[in-house]
Amino acid sequence: MQATDPETAAELARLYDLDLADDPGDLDLYLALAGRADGRVVELCAGSGRIAIPLAMAGFDVTAVDIDPAMLARAGERARRAGTEMRGRLEFVTGDLHRITVPGSGSFGLGIIGLNSILLLGGPRIQRHAMAVLADLVAPGGLVVVDAWLPFAEDLVRFDGRLGLEWVRIDPDTGRTVVKTTAAWYDSSTGAVTLTTIFDASSPGGSVERRVREDTLHLLSADALRLYAEDAGLEVEVVAGGYGMTPLEPGDGRAVLVARRPHAS
Repeated sequence: MQATDPETAAELARLYDLDLADDPGDLDLYLALAGRADGRVVELCAGSGRIAIPLAMAGFDVTAVDIDPAMLARAGERARRAGTEMRGRLEFVTGDLHRITVPGSGSFGLGIIGLNSILLLGGPRIQRHAMAVLADLVAPGGLVVVDAWLPFAEDLVRFDGRLGLEWVRIDPDTGRTVVKTTAAWYDSSTGAVTLTTIFDASSPGGSVERRVREDTLHLLSADALRLYAEDAGLEVEVVAGGYGMTPLEPGDGRAVLVARRPHAS
């Protein structure tokens, strides 16, 4: 969800970083794949730069693409704080996947859609299109990686609208205490989860400031992820069950696809 007013958008971008303060554990995978790839890296749905900035700090040239200007502004702020070693290695592009023009399209060595972002793209048709866009961005021989959550049946049963506490944390930017609660609804007819996230921030003795984020996650199977890649002309190397890249097995809660754009015959 992209906020309509700049202040709310900036607040939600900062709270997004706070939400991901616990490392999901995927950065080592992207660093390893970037080391394998020949050329620059492009990340779609790059958000606030959680992946793009460490890649640039590691010496890779990275283009970070997102539809949300506030997220990319947050990424630019984080990049500036990271130091002079970032200069010239990180480019930000704001745009919609349907209409975007990315400088250097067709020449990237690695393309990334990370941490469930493909689930936020509006359903199977747009997810398939996103995979095709990613495939077109990389050069022949280039790699793509897409990471998607596979919820367990017991997760879906709990998505009945009940409100649950996720965490309580101190926002390092403001010093305020932030409480995150969520409510989710699963629609079996569409395979979509409607997620409401509520952030309540307060200082001791102060009033509570509330920010609300609404998202729809369009779930997809590992088979669908593979099919979208093959339809985009990619050769699938592996669909793994996690960031350790062991092949997907029943009961895995994540599908990580790595595929390669073939050289012209």
